[in-house]
Amino acid sequence: MRKFPQISVWLARLWLMTGLAAGSGAVHAADAAYGFLFDAHKLTLSSGLRQEALGPLFSFQTEETREEWGLHPLFSLSRDRDPDLEALEWDFLYPLMSHDRFGREYRWHFFQLLSFSGGANLDDQAGERRRFSLFPFVFYGRSQNPADNYTAFFPFYGHTKKRFLRDEIRVVMAPFYVQTRKRDVVTDNYLYPFFHLRRGDHLRGWQLWPFYGHETREAFARTDSFGDAETAPGHEKRFILWPFFLEETADIGGANPRHTWALLPFYSAQRSAARDSTSYLWPLGLTLTDDRAKKYREIGAPWPLVVFARGEGKTCHRVFPLFSFAHTPTHRSEFLLWPLYKRNSLSLAPLERDRLRILFFLYSDTVERNTETREARRLISLWPLFTHREELNGNRRFQLLAPLEPLLPNNKSVQRNYSPLWSLWRAEKNAATGETSQSLLWNLYRHETGPTHRQTSLLFGLWQNRSTPEGSRTRLFFIPLGKSRSGPGAAPCEKRLMDSPPALR
Repeated sequence: MRKFPQISVWLARLWLMTGLAAGSGAVHAADAAYGFLFDAHKLTLSSGLRQEALGPLFSFQTEETREEWGLHPLFSLSRDRDPDLEALEWDFLYPLMSHDRFGREYRWHFFQLLSFSGGANLDDQAGERRRFSLFPFVFYGRSQNPADNYTAFFPFYGHTKKRFLRDEIRVVMAPFYVQTRKRDVVTDNYLYPFFHLRRGDHLRGWQLWPFYGHETREAFARTDSFGDAETAPGHEKRFILWPFFLEETADIGGANPRHTWALLPFYSAQRSAARDSTSYLWPLGLTLTDDRAKKYREIGAPWPLVVFARGEGKTCHRVFPLFSFAHTPTHRSEFLLWPLYKRNSLSLAPLERDRLRILFFLYSDTVERNTETREARRLISLWPLFTHREELNGNRRFQLLAPLEPLLPNNKSVQRNYSPLWSLWRAEKNAATGETSQSLLWNLYRHETGPTHRQTSLLFGLWQNRSTPEGSRTRLFFIPLGKSRSGPGAAPCEKRLMDSPPALR
């Protein structure tokens, strides 16, 4: 497994160099411009070089410690040689096959069904671990600590550890016998999910579902993760002919014991010192809530479709799907003709977050702001036409045509494997350096500006112009036409040949 990424690296280099052969000696030049055939240019948003060949098919990019190359959409690889990171990612026909490595940890999968993973993080005291799974039939794990080893051939026999939200699972001809453990609670299931016995610290319970079930846990003293003594609250649960009769007493011995019982669908009630709630003819009837801890009262008829609440802790006016206006001290939510218009806001110092959506993902505008530094991050998307991203450092990027990016806005594999294929227009601006770049139809037209240069390429590089403080150079059909000297009347070289799109102004 560890040799496979190295083979992929050399295979990617071979594919890339074959595609870039037309670039000849210009492969390493930062200003080679042959449009759709080959283009090499400096990165705008960071220091480095990017080379592209045959439009969106081949790419190679290097930065300070990071390099990335791809044969889109078949294969891509990204590697960071920073000794503090040592990260490696590659995808083959994503999401069909992927490999990720960070430090000593790694994971490889084939469509999430066949997977290998292993290694150890810096805080792992158990040493190296290895895991294999052929979902949902085979699960295998080995560790330097023999107590963490497991093997399972589902549904016949075996056990797993730290999987499926359980610390441990044992099966023998499932569903005839399945045992699960989460922390101190052990559940023995016979003919899952119909009958089980449950035990734990001060806990006992059993059920014959759906006829009857009962579970109790007494409050007891324990030591928390900081070594301090605390009281673990208890509970008592019961059902008869689930889900028609339910009863639960929670937080016994705690700060807010609460009792809940329901005779569905006619009546349900919750009572505690902090909150009372009563429902009639659930879920289509009337729900009355008096939350004394959060200081509000609420009426729902039926909840949560029609809700009205008032108080310091919450105000809400909702008639779904016509309108809703709700806010708490930290959250605000509203919609009109859902899902036509929806807006959610969060204010939790020092973070502020606001998101506006129209028809789910058709249009989305998300702003995150640090109230102390006033730095902001913004993402605007109109599916499937464009995305516009502004980072905390002020850098901006605009992309025309984005069929997947609005749906998976932070998916690096989508951006690395598929974004180059349909990015008809790309525009970037570096807030720190003042550099900008625009590219149309995979560098058929490309324009770059900076404090000390301006460069333009048209028609696969048949016409090129580069301006610097020393003067201007022009090429026609790759033949230099001479050099014009800058003078007192020369236009500033940082002036743009064409105005950038509104997204970068």
